[in-house]
Amino acid sequence: MSARSTSTTRHVRTPLRLLAIGLSLALVAAFGPPAATASGPGHSGDAPYRGKVISQLRHMTLEQKVGQLFVIEVAGRDAYAPSDAAKAINRRMYGVDTPAEVVAKYQPGGVIYYTLRNNDDNIGDPAQVATLSNGLQRAALSLPSRIPLQISVDQEGGALVARFGPPATQMPGNMALGAGRSTRDARRSAEVIGTELDAVGVTQDYAPVADVNVNPNNPVIGIRSIGSDPGLVSRLVAAQVRGYRAGGVSAVAKHFPGHGDTAKDSHFGLPEVTHDRAELEAIDLPPFRAAIDAGIESIMTAHIVLPAIDPGVPATMSHKILTGLLREELGFEGLIVTDALDMQGATATYPPDVAPVRAFLAGADQLLVPPQMDTAYNAVLDAVRSGEISKQRLDESVYRILLHKHRRGIFGDPYVDPVAATHVVGAPEHVADAQAITDRTTTLVKNDDALLPLTAGPRRVLVAGWGVGTTQTIANAVAARGATPQVLESGTTPTAAAIANAVTAARASDLVVVTTNNAYGFNPDTGQPTAAAVAQTALVRALLATGTPVVAVAVRNPYDVASFPAAPTVLDTYGYTAHQMDSLVRVMFGELEPTGKLPVSIPRADGTGDLFPFGHGLGY
Repeated sequence: MSARSTSTTRHVRTPLRLLAIGLSLALVAAFGPPAATASGPGHSGDAPYRGKVISQLRHMTLEQKVGQLFVIEVAGRDAYAPSDAAKAINRRMYGVDTPAEVVAKYQPGGVIYYTLRNNDDNIGDPAQVATLSNGLQRAALSLPSRIPLQISVDQEGGALVARFGPPATQMPGNMALGAGRSTRDARRSAEVIGTELDAVGVTQDYAPVADVNVNPNNPVIGIRSIGSDPGLVSRLVAAQVRGYRAGGVSAVAKHFPGHGDTAKDSHFGLPEVTHDRAELEAIDLPPFRAAIDAGIESIMTAHIVLPAIDPGVPATMSHKILTGLLREELGFEGLIVTDALDMQGATATYPPDVAPVRAFLAGADQLLVPPQMDTAYNAVLDAVRSGEISKQRLDESVYRILLHKHRRGIFGDPYVDPVAATHVVGAPEHVADAQAITDRTTTLVKNDDALLPLTAGPRRVLVAGWGVGTTQTIANAVAARGATPQVLESGTTPTAAAIANAVTAARASDLVVVTTNNAYGFNPDTGQPTAAAVAQTALVRALLATGTPVVAVAVRNPYDVASFPAAPTVLDTYGYTAHQMDSLVRVMFGELEPTGKLPVSIPRADGTGDLFPFGHGLGY
């Protein structure tokens, strides 16, 4: 399903357009046939677009080519009339007021949507986003080069990285899909996301995450990963690549060469992955190979150091990793896009005028959100003028970018229908599929006392722990089944007073449901549990000590049970979307069979092996 406009004003070829096309073909003919030689980048197999792209390249200025390398953020919900607050942000970052003026100034190859980042505030209701997309495309196509934008977003699904909230359909996310084990569900999840993004004018999704999360202490990946088994991750990544394509957007596998075994967040530092070459081949690379085999069109780099390949050099800046490993060894011919260049994994090592040039020389095609756009743009432009970046190398990347836009149909059909978007985003069949997929992911880890399934009827239930919306949603659901709930939400780091209040309430209750969010978190600098993990663990243990039956629910990373292994009843949801909370309560009351299986192994807190193995999961 596509909501792209079918307006005849865009599809009827006017005499002027026919003249332009004829002129373009004549120019191609004048330059000779588009053979795959040193006279032009690309391959002879790129037909039917190679000739068009070569012609466009030959008519672009150096400044236009450099602009195509950048994917930038813009502030505001309207391309031409943003709010005063958005104007101030654009003025601070770019020296102009509106998103349309930003596009005119830099002629970028792409724009990425955000919600809270820099208060960009791009995303409202579906009609608004579709209108913004159309406005940005109109701004780009009004320029002399007439090259449409690639419009991107991070919509991975799940509770962590989903820029589009309701009414957009909320899929369960990667690790939940890993618990469900279904390639069909993974494909359909991506297809729904892609269909809804396509409806609002987004052409590319920075998903799926192809990282294999083998480090329980990973602070940035976690449930964004499908799991710890390379085979499972590979199968579901390939399914998602096909699903996004079916939905109408191109996928971006990330974060190459693998961010799954890091203990530091690359947003705030530069992690190191110590895998040797054999481990890299066995763990990290299989999902990327599977994505390439499935036809992935773009791959995103990781701001990590991989000493086995290039000691001391972040992958984003490493020619050995991007060109040597990804291009030459894995045979990837699509777009290589950097992770955000304003992350500390990049900025802590390279200044704003160095990072974009180094990344491009390493083999990247697209440079994502540099911290200082004027500096980055001029640095690349100067590097080309000085010969540090050859014009041939520049043309290779611009060729790939233009070819991608032709293949994705962006040149031929850049606009969408805002009215249709309101019917596609959050469509009833999408919501039903999201719930059905989520219902196959909830994992029953422990049921030692056979407490579950519960029976409906009168009982006093304390709902405690993390998440204002999460705890209230659970309380409402148990109330609908005859219980009288009390909610004592205690945040990420419960205070001693909050724990004492919860204990008092638990003693007066018949049942406790307590939710945890990263109660197994570790501080990478100290190697000790975080303050939040210590406090959440103390809450759960104090509730267990009351003697009231307790259902512990890890609503994020499944490793939390290692912090309270004595808990007799434990469930994992791998996220806290409304669908996941609905599935949780129905599993608790036996209305739904718990069929999810752990997509990771759960280590013992003392490091003496596994508490629960990969694939563990109980039923009724």
